[in-house]
Amino acid sequence: MRKTAALAALALFATACGGGGAASGPGKPVAGGTFTYAITADPGVLDPAMGVLSVTNTVLSFAYDTLVSSSPDGKIIPALAEKWDVKPDQVTFTMRKDVKCSDGSPLTAADVAENVNHITDPATKSPINGVLVPADMKAKADDAAGTVTLSTSKPFSFILESARLLFIVCGKAVKDPSLLAHATSGSGPWVLSEAVPGDHYTFKVRRDYTWGPGGATAKDLPDTTVVKIVPNEQTAANLMIAGSINGMDVNGPDRARLEATPGIGKKVVANGNGQFFYHQGEDRPTHDPAVRKALTQAINLTELGNISTSGTGKPASGLVLYPRPCQGDSVTGHVPGYDVAAATAALDAAGWKVGPDGIRVKDGKRLSMRYVYVTTRGPGIQAAAEYIANAWKKIGVETKLNGVIDTKLAEELNATQDWDVIWLPIGVTLPTQLIGFLSGPSAPKGGNFAHLANARYEELVSKAIGMPGEAGCKLWLESESALFDNVDLVPVAENTVLTASKGATFDTLAGLLFPASIRLTQGG
Repeated sequence: MRKTAALAALALFATACGGGGAASGPGKPVAGGTFTYAITADPGVLDPAMGVLSVTNTVLSFAYDTLVSSSPDGKIIPALAEKWDVKPDQVTFTMRKDVKCSDGSPLTAADVAENVNHITDPATKSPINGVLVPADMKAKADDAAGTVTLSTSKPFSFILESARLLFIVCGKAVKDPSLLAHATSGSGPWVLSEAVPGDHYTFKVRRDYTWGPGGATAKDLPDTTVVKIVPNEQTAANLMIAGSINGMDVNGPDRARLEATPGIGKKVVANGNGQFFYHQGEDRPTHDPAVRKALTQAINLTELGNISTSGTGKPASGLVLYPRPCQGDSVTGHVPGYDVAAATAALDAAGWKVGPDGIRVKDGKRLSMRYVYVTTRGPGIQAAAEYIANAWKKIGVETKLNGVIDTKLAEELNATQDWDVIWLPIGVTLPTQLIGFLSGPSAPKGGNFAHLANARYEELVSKAIGMPGEAGCKLWLESESALFDNVDLVPVAENTVLTASKGATFDTLAGLLFPASIRLTQGG
């Protein structure tokens, strides 16, 4: 089944969770008013079964709830479901009885079951099928008992944890998803009132909302929230300093400016990895592991990490966002070290000889890399691309840089497939969410966009996925290391992001806003 590039988004599925607050400085909470939050790109489709980009999930999180949520330390807590019973191959949720959809209809167990079965129906072509939801998951409801059971044909690790990531549609849109093209239909604290693609999305509060995670209600929420699309981070920072917006995430040089500005609330949070993948299609030079290793050895990854994060990151230690279900370091000792002489020798041995213009050639084909990266993550990513191109030029490799926006990146990964190396932030919260992207059918027929075929990774995953939660953690960490051993992808740095606020407070987890926590303040 074809999947869009879920990995193209930072903090991918980390939604509907409480967490560390982004304080706005002195100020008392005030009732009413409008809260304005900036995002870098248009969210596109607003159907929860089809949305994968982080900006999409940010917007969806205002209108939709999940079955369970998580506390700041990663523990599962009640949300739409008040309790649950977990077995290796199924989880049964007992639903709250007081939840209402935005159209006034009650949320039923049947609604929840229909959400899951809609996603796993091949005809839906949902990009989250097999990523957020196990591909063979089935849902069965008992409305009389108020329960819904999600089951898989085999034991599935994190079967409970995956439910915290599933936005639940309710009301008429359960039977007619086309209604979601220009509206929302959920049980969340907000309902979409206006959508102007490319500019803003406006939400009105639901004062009847009393069933949020951790006891959250709409009592003290603002009347209105505006999610404003501001692609240029400097512009967004200027708007925040001027008081025109209340919240944003900052990745680039404006981070230091906001950190030094009085009255700005500041919180630094982990926000996924910066790394790059090699395209391993049979017609690509990087199909050869010797070439992948040589390209990696030609780069000082410590320097690259500092450049890509503008000095705000730290060495990568794994592929999953904090709080990780499996603690440990899967990176150290598994990535080729910086060694230009070894890189040069390896390319010579692989038959790539330096041509008259300094670029290596083999069988009449130049060693040329089309390097794709997103332009919405700050100037550090552009500088990192230029640094890599420079390093590869020194060993006889031509690099063609191509910067694109997030939505274009998804197209490059799946439909176009016109790339050799791609800088791709990962933002998943469970290791199971990576499987469809790192193994299985290749794009465009499947989600395996880099055409990986790592037998060791697949073997370890097949063992780990049948083990509940922490029991399989050693295998999950080893599976990540197998990817690095084979130079399938190169982890460069663990990103951090500044969540900034002014005139408001709100909570976040893994870089995403928790909408039920928003409060406007005086004197912020």
